[in-house]
Amino acid sequence: MTETECGQLCAFGVRTILDLRRPHEIERDGRIRETPGLAYHNIHPIHQEWDASLYVPEAGPARYLADRYLDMAIEGSEGLGAALRLIADPANAPLVLHCFAGKDRTGVLSALTLSLLGVAATDIAEDYARSEAAQAGISAQIRAASPDAVIADPPPMHFLVCPPEAMLLFLTELGERFGSVAGFVAYTGVTDEHVASLRAHLLD
Repeated sequence: MTETECGQLCAFGVRTILDLRRPHEIERDGRIRETPGLAYHNIHPIHQEWDASLYVPEAGPARYLADRYLDMAIEGSEGLGAALRLIADPANAPLVLHCFAGKDRTGVLSALTLSLLGVAATDIAEDYARSEAAQAGISAQIRAASPDAVIADPPPMHFLVCPPEAMLLFLTELGERFGSVAGFVAYTGVTDEHVASLRAHLLD
């Protein structure tokens, strides 16, 4: 982003940028420039690089994505907890979070946040699905700016789609493993006080 664009972001009132990318992604693609009044945090939920060979066509992309999100939640629980605690602090609001494609790490953290705010899983899944409309443009921009970052042309299906069933499967099965989504976030170190703070400053 240019200096002018960063200024426009600040003009919207944004105080905090939460970058969920791996360090090597930031080294490769850069990060938002230092801007007065704009705090930058990089919190990476540790998880394995996706193995395309695990994709089972008969099960479809929703099952593949849900499994990757569940793996991320378990392996990256420490990072997700740290990110949720950052979002829960009203001093950091308004906050913009992002990853690389804007649908997977961002989708998981957004889903956890919305769930803690009491948003229905079906509404969370519908919101997640809206990201699919942006994927073709994002892929084209990545291909033009960073040809080495493109794995395939066209990218594998799971790089582009955001089926609502994937998010519903993720939230349902995470809840089954931990008793509820709230049970999972407690496992990550998010306390009742954090949840109360989150709700106090993000809900009317």
